[in-house]
Amino acid sequence: MSASCFGGPDHVALLSSLYRTAFVTGASAGLGRAIVELLLAEGVRVWGTARDAARLTSLEVNSNFSAVVLDLDNPEEAESAFANAATAAGGFDLVVNNAGYGVFAPFTGVDFSIWQKQFDAMIGTKARLSHTALRGMLAKKRGCLVNVASLATDFPLPFMSGYNVAKAGLSALSESLIFETRGTGVVVIDFRPGDFRTGFNNTMQAKAVSGSDDARLASAWRGLEKNLNDAPPPKYIAAGLRKALLRQRSGTVRCGSFFQAHLAPFLIRFAPSGLRRAITARYFGAV
Repeated sequence: MSASCFGGPDHVALLSSLYRTAFVTGASAGLGRAIVELLLAEGVRVWGTARDAARLTSLEVNSNFSAVVLDLDNPEEAESAFANAATAAGGFDLVVNNAGYGVFAPFTGVDFSIWQKQFDAMIGTKARLSHTALRGMLAKKRGCLVNVASLATDFPLPFMSGYNVAKAGLSALSESLIFETRGTGVVVIDFRPGDFRTGFNNTMQAKAVSGSDDARLASAWRGLEKNLNDAPPPKYIAAGLRKALLRQRSGTVRCGSFFQAHLAPFLIRFAPSGLRRAITARYFGAV
């Protein structure tokens, strides 16, 4: 299945009627926070993660929320934190693999170790969490794994090679798992949101912009910031995920503006690569 996040069922059921427990990574801000708040509002018992537990304090006023310290840069500890939470929950009906970060810089403009660290965290650790989560779901013959990729999988962002590769790899993993889980009762969703307004651009590593004389780099950064600042809030994307969860079908779900969720994938599939690259450059002001 490949679908837009705004088709299908509307507010016809509470998510708690399908998902008793949920595990959401990157719960302290942005899309992860919006997803947690949506799940809690519909009666789901949620375990949410952050690298710093203090960032989850405001969510803990809800008795249905449990804070989990999890850092994607520490894969063994992340897997252990997930396993401990799953034991406390009696297993998870829903796992949302959301946490991640971006590094804005030319590929050769930073030390390769920074690129490698991002790849290891956003592919290696997320794959490890998917592996552990799916084992539990397959044993119960039910559950839903959501890997939050990005529309950057379809339309890569300029000067964000590590992010693009990680998100494309996560989508490829989801596609493999969709095939492997057919007929098992387990649902796998490759969720690809477009731009949404969040602190992502404020926390992104963009030091290369201030220290570079590359006009395209500065222009692309301005274009990226404008797109993010003009985008809808994360709750808009979370509402799209809600509809996908209610469908209870595996597949790819794109969520964003008409250009990002519909036109860009169409161009990727049918337009010549040269035209696609020219449109990308103009869209981000990196001509």
